[in-house]
Order: sequence, then C-alpha cells, then structure tokens
Amino acid sequence: MLKSKLIHPDILAVLGRAGHHARILIADGNYPASTTMGPNGTLISLNLSPGLVTVNQVLEAILSAIPIDHVHTMGIPADDPYAQLGDPPVWKEFSATMAAAGLSIPLTPISKWDFYEEVKSTDHVLTIQTGDVALWANLLLKVGVRQP
Repeated sequence: MLKSKLIHPDILAVLGRAGHHARILIADGNYPASTTMGPNGTLISLNLSPGLVTVNQVLEAILSAIPIDHVHTMGIPADDPYAQLGDPPVWKEFSATMAAAGLSIPLTPISKWDFYEEVKSTDHVLTIQTGDVALWANLLLKVGVRQP
C-alpha cells in the first residue's frame, strides 16, 4: 500500500519517471492545458466540475509524494485589473500547504508569458488540469532531489 496522500496511478507513473528539475504544472480550470504543453508533457484531467478538484488539493498530494525545489505561480501582469487587488487569496492557501508539508521555499511568481514558456520546455513532464475556479491559481513545480 502507498503511504503518501497521492494514489492516482497515472500521476504516480509520470512522477516515477521524472528527474531533478522536471516541471509539473498544476493548472486551474481556466488554463489552456491542452494547447500549452512541453513536448514531453502528459496531460491528466482532474476537472470533474467547477471547483473540483482544486489546485491546492493536488499540491498537497504531490508534496506528500516527491521532493520539490521550486514552486512558481503565474504572475499577474501589471496592466491586468486583478493586479490592483494584490496577491490572489489562493496564494496564501498554497503557502500554508507548503509550510504544513515542511517545505520552506518561497512561492515565487513568474510573469504570465514566461510561465507559459516554462511549461512549454522539454523539462515539462506533467500537467494536472483541475476544476479550480480561483483566479491566478496555476502552479509550476520543479522536482527536487531525494535526501538520504
């Protein structure tokens, strides 16, 4: 039996093949997942209905299974109306989940267009499309190394 919170067989298969620096995108329900992927990426759709499942729920499961070196959000362009509101509330949820998992790295925004380019890289191995309706809830994780 698995001991981690992650039990999805297809996600585990991709993570089992992923190495250091591999990129994993946890996408919200608005992200163009089917058209914005790297050439080595696998798309797994967990978007059952609006709000199910959330990016934060997937993050918690992923953090229970593999080491992560970097966690990036999609940065909000300065000219976007949402930029005036400050950081999206969901980013605090992500930080709390990371802290609860013992991850002491910052949640770092990458500009929207650079975020898309990062996902299109050859290091992108997995996109998990969620039904999350929170705004600016996309996360790009970079796989770390296993510690002894």
